[in-house]
Amino acid sequence: MKSYSGACLCGEIRYEIKADAGPSRICWCKDCQRISSNGTVNVIFPSDAIRITGTPGKHEKTADSGNTVTRRFCSKCGSHFFSDSSGRPGLTVVRAGTLDAPSAIKPAMNIWVASAPTWACIDQSLDQSKGPPLPPSPAKT
Repeated sequence: MKSYSGACLCGEIRYEIKADAGPSRICWCKDCQRISSNGTVNVIFPSDAIRITGTPGKHEKTADSGNTVTRRFCSKCGSHFFSDSSGRPGLTVVRAGTLDAPSAIKPAMNIWVASAPTWACIDQSLDQSKGPPLPPSPAKT
């Protein structure tokens, strides 16, 4: 089992994950574009493997997929960390850019490509989905 750690821009919130990484994807949905001004690189982990120091703020919204998504972020600097979806209970999406070693994760797929802006740099060597991918199976920790 691997270990990952990460933090927000200001350092107010830190996290540690003790689990192997699940699927990693670059998401081009409109919500991810709004929180990052680009696509976001995300990796899925078992929710119970994530230990957070600090208290993230949260925002709940119905996503393009129709699922209720709870996004967590640093209330001080605005860094976005995690998303939990009603469509994948027990799994949490972690924004790879907040990892202390983001290169430890390599995306395998672009998702919601149909929503990407015309200027998006989409890696053609990765699998692509015009909309959402099939939900992953819960990972064992």
